[in-house]
Amino acid sequence: MDFRQEFIEFAVRQEVLRFGEFTTKAGRQSPYFFNSGLFNNGAALARLAEFYAKAITSSGVAVDALFGPAYKGIPLVAVVAVALAQAGLNLPFSFNRKETKDHGEGGCIVGAPLAGRVLIVDDVISAGTSVRESVELIRAAGATPCGVVIALDRMERGRGELSAVQEVRRDYGIPVVAVASLDDLLAFLHGRPDFSHNEAAVASYRQEYGIARGD
Repeated sequence: MDFRQEFIEFAVRQEVLRFGEFTTKAGRQSPYFFNSGLFNNGAALARLAEFYAKAITSSGVAVDALFGPAYKGIPLVAVVAVALAQAGLNLPFSFNRKETKDHGEGGCIVGAPLAGRVLIVDDVISAGTSVRESVELIRAAGATPCGVVIALDRMERGRGELSAVQEVRRDYGIPVVAVASLDDLLAFLHGRPDFSHNEAAVASYRQEYGIARGD
């Protein structure tokens, strides 16, 4: 099984990916909900990191270092660095504080110095705020943001015709690598009789709010 399908199955089993009726931040009624904060034990987090590592290594993106934006990106970047090292790619990593420290070593960056091609590790992209802040921090340090890796791309339009992921690609000229996407979710649901109702609901939601095919 493709690792993307394995990831969707894993997220459903962990009840991180749930089906029902949920209200998104945009006020839309979504038939599914993804909450990465529910990967909240050691075994689940370790497995999640393995999926991130596979997505990164299969993406072809050249990476020198990893960066996790506070707060959700902090545990993510640490466990992803471990998973990559176990797969044979040992990369330095760092993360930021929300408030600049004015004593000790000072500054807002914790971990390895930002240098070279830096990959941003986050859970999802909604408004793109954490990506913008991360790009600014990385560039201010003289390093180069080379991409963003996230768990799930909802492939959903924002206020305009583009999704948040597409806006990041457009605004910063960097790739966004997702462990899985809405298309992968639909592929997972397809052919599973016990999920037939969910497949129809998700497909309808994609028809209404999804980005154009091929984008």
